[in-house]
This record gives sequence, structure tokens and C-alpha cells, in this order.
Amino acid sequence: MGKRRNLAFFTAFMFAAFVAYFCPLAPAAAAGTLFPAKSGDINSRVLTIYSSLDQEIARPLIDSYQIANPSIAIDYSELQTLEIYARVLDESDRDGTTADVAFSSAMDLQVKLANDGYAASLNLPSANLLPDWATWRNAAFGVTFEPAVIVYHKPSFADHTPPRTRAALINYLYNSDNEIFGRIGTYDIERAGLGFFFLARDQEHYRDIWQLVRAMGSAGVKLYSNSSAILERVADGRFALGYNILGSYAASWAASNPDIGIIMPEDYTVVMSRIGLVPRAAKSPDLGAAFLDFLISREGQEVISRDVRLPALHPALTGENTAAGLRAQEEGRLRPVPVSPGLVVYLDQVKRERLISRWNEALRAQ
Repeated sequence: MGKRRNLAFFTAFMFAAFVAYFCPLAPAAAAGTLFPAKSGDINSRVLTIYSSLDQEIARPLIDSYQIANPSIAIDYSELQTLEIYARVLDESDRDGTTADVAFSSAMDLQVKLANDGYAASLNLPSANLLPDWATWRNAAFGVTFEPAVIVYHKPSFADHTPPRTRAALINYLYNSDNEIFGRIGTYDIERAGLGFFFLARDQEHYRDIWQLVRAMGSAGVKLYSNSSAILERVADGRFALGYNILGSYAASWAASNPDIGIIMPEDYTVVMSRIGLVPRAAKSPDLGAAFLDFLISREGQEVISRDVRLPALHPALTGENTAAGLRAQEEGRLRPVPVSPGLVVYLDQVKRERLISRWNEALRAQ
């Protein structure tokens, strides 16, 4: 019993150290942008949102919600995913009030908040239409349907087909001599939470994932903390390939860079969802619940698909930028990541360091 208690304490301590390392200071309040109520009422109620979605990208959602709710002002704080987690945690424990909605692409951190009791259990009318895997305990709700893709420089593959499976990618990396060396990019899993998240999913789905990492290492893979740096280099031809890039970002770049091609791997394609929740310590939980219900409603999902240009999850929507459209196109190869406590496994610092160590060893192996 003593060993179990000591192990639990050690795990909790290491995770606290992990959060403290990345977010050493969690301010009591975020400096957000205020969108006044469209009614002009200066005494209107204020909905506070912490979000990892760029404010300009989120603006159509804000506008649509305020048109339907003209008496509500919105205080929107654009934050990094770890900062959202740290603020909700810190403000809930210290001040007793925090944001009304936390909306983040870090599925693991959002589920950890819910699992640890920092998210309210909600009865949202629109949640009844979501697939079972997209919600957990009526506290964490998937909002989008975003695949991890391979991006490629089309002119570099004018005379041959780009690899469309991981096995084909391994073969290509080992047999392309100098054609590919130094011209492949992916996330640095030590600095990019999304990269770590996708690698953990690859390890679940693909038994030869470490062979692929070794092949990338032998091809002089370049590592980056964000997708923009990779997509920029694929667009101008410095890179031939980018691996495990978030498809919504890739599609946005490809819209204005015709030399970028996008492949959803044909062996399997991991799909992540941005998760919304209402913190248990929300200042105005009723406002938070109403906005979150809007995000997952058909109306909100149409705005997400059409105007925000993120793939919508709602099963009633069709078209290329929807879950139904992607499923029809990919014929069962899509693997959505369930919103469940299984996501928090690699937040354990020991497991995290073990995966990072194996990653670095595989990259160095020739």
C-alpha cells in the first residue's frame, strides 16, 4: 500500500513539475479582447472564453453567436493550450472563478481537466446528436474532426507518385538517396504538444512506427514546433514532404499555395477534435453552457465548416469540410481519437520521457 501511495505522489509531483516548467506563471486573469454586445448595452453580461483558436479565425463564430444573442458581450482570450490548462487549474483553485468556456486543441489536457473534476457536467441539447466517442461524462465535448495528414511539394513528385501509406513512406525515405535528404519535416515532439499527441496515436495504430522514425532520421528530418514552418518550406520546395501535419492548417495553406498537396494516409488516418468544456468554477456557467451548445449545434457547426474552415463534427452536415464528407472520401480509414481518460496516459511524466527517449534514439539510429 505504501509503494502505491508513493507512486501516486511521485506521478502527481512529476506532472505538476511538467506544467510548472511550461507555464511557470499562471496569471489570475487573462488579457482578452472584448467584443461589445451588439445591442449597445454597456451593462450587458460578459461571456469569457479561453481558446487556442486564433482570434481572427474565430471571429465568424463570435459574430454569429452575438447576432443570435445581441445582449451578450464576449471577452475572448487567445492562449496556448498549456496556458489554458494552467489558468483554469490555477484560477479554479485560487480565486474560485475562471473562464466560462475553455476551447482547446489539446485533447489530453482538456480531458485531464474534466477527469480531475475541473469541468462542469452539462445537459446540452445539441450533444445528443454527437457520436458517442466525441463526449465524455457530459463534461468534455468534441467540436471538430481534423485529420493528421502528409503534405508534399507537387512539383517534386511530377514524375512519380508520393507515398500514400506509412510503409510506402519508409520505402521512399530509404531508397530516394539524396533526393529527399534534409527535405522532410515533422513536429518536434519535445516542443510541440500536437506532435507528441500524434506520435502517441501512431504508436497505438502502427507497429512499425519506430522503423518510420528511424527512416526519417536517416533522411535528415527537420523538426519544428509548429506546422507553419513546415508548410512554408513545402510550399516553396525546400521540403518535399511533411509528416503528421494537422489537416486543417494544411488545407488553409494549400488554398493559397497550389504547390502543396495533401494526403490522408491510406493505411489509417488519425483524427483529432478540439474540445470544449465549461469549467466547474466558471463565473457565468449558464453563458458558457449556451455558447458550448452553440458550438456543437448544427448552426454553429455550419459556421465552423463554412466560415472558420475547420472540419465540422456534426453528423447531419455533409460536404468536403465535414466528418461525413471525409468519411465518404476515405472509406473507413479514419481513426477518430475518443474523448476519454485514455488520453491522459502520456501526461504521466515517466511515460512521456520514455516515449521522447525512444523517439530520439530512433532518430539517431542509421
